[in-house]
Amino acid sequence: MTKYIIKRIALGLLTVFIVATLTFFLMRLVPGGPFLSEKTPSAATLKALEEKYHFNEPLSVQYRIYMENLVKGDFGVSMKRKGTTVNDIIAKGFPVSARIGGLSILISFCIGVPIGTYAAYKRGKFIDKIIMFFATCGIAVPSFVVSTILLIVFSGWLGWFPSFGLTTPLHYVMPVTALCVYPTAYISRLMRSSMLDVLGQDYMRTAKAKGVGQFSSLFKHALRNSILPVVTYLGPLLAYTVVGSFVIEKIFNIPGLGRDFISSITSRDYPVIMGTTVFLALLLVAINVVVDIVYKIIDPRIKLK
Repeated sequence: MTKYIIKRIALGLLTVFIVATLTFFLMRLVPGGPFLSEKTPSAATLKALEEKYHFNEPLSVQYRIYMENLVKGDFGVSMKRKGTTVNDIIAKGFPVSARIGGLSILISFCIGVPIGTYAAYKRGKFIDKIIMFFATCGIAVPSFVVSTILLIVFSGWLGWFPSFGLTTPLHYVMPVTALCVYPTAYISRLMRSSMLDVLGQDYMRTAKAKGVGQFSSLFKHALRNSILPVVTYLGPLLAYTVVGSFVIEKIFNIPGLGRDFISSITSRDYPVIMGTTVFLALLLVAINVVVDIVYKIIDPRIKLK
């Protein structure tokens, strides 16, 4: 197990290095520059800015400086927010995004697994068809469409929930709901398919023949094996949640990392773009390693190499 974890961490760090390198050079290939998005500065001002951020250096020197700072955990200083480091932006925005994403993942898991299990138990019946119909709709409808519907109905027409910000528990309802619709629907379908496969195994028929109750065999014996694909999906689910929260934060005007990332793209704030990208890559690598370990804990038969 220890050898496998070390190997996964090493591969993860290699992945982060590749992501950081690609992001750095892709930013430099984009036409224009960060200092030309607004009113064009004077030649003297432009020269001073380029010297400050090492833009006057060869690209190889810029890359070396960036990677040296990155190894030290320094993502640089924002070009648009005077005196604000990228580390401060991430430290301020990520906890907000993490709360929304964490709640959506928890709700999706807690709702999707029981619903998918129940649909498998009632396979072919009317309730199964209803669950699968809504699950298909949840997968097909994008999060920004769900957000718009929630805003119109529950904020505009009914006035139940606030439409922007994140200061009270009520502010979380609509963004978390919009973000967890897709993963809940996907987990439901994935859980149903996996459960149906497990229910057809010989050991389940043996348990039934021995007189084990339906509820006990379903949730004690079948659930542990059928939930493995859902655990595997937690890695990609995190990626979806992170990317999806960017749009949600913009729609509901939430002061999270997604809003900062989108604004940095429009303003070509290179350090914020690169710092956020590398940080998210580190986060995804860490989550995938944890998921692999949890996968082994759930099913000890799995051999990690």
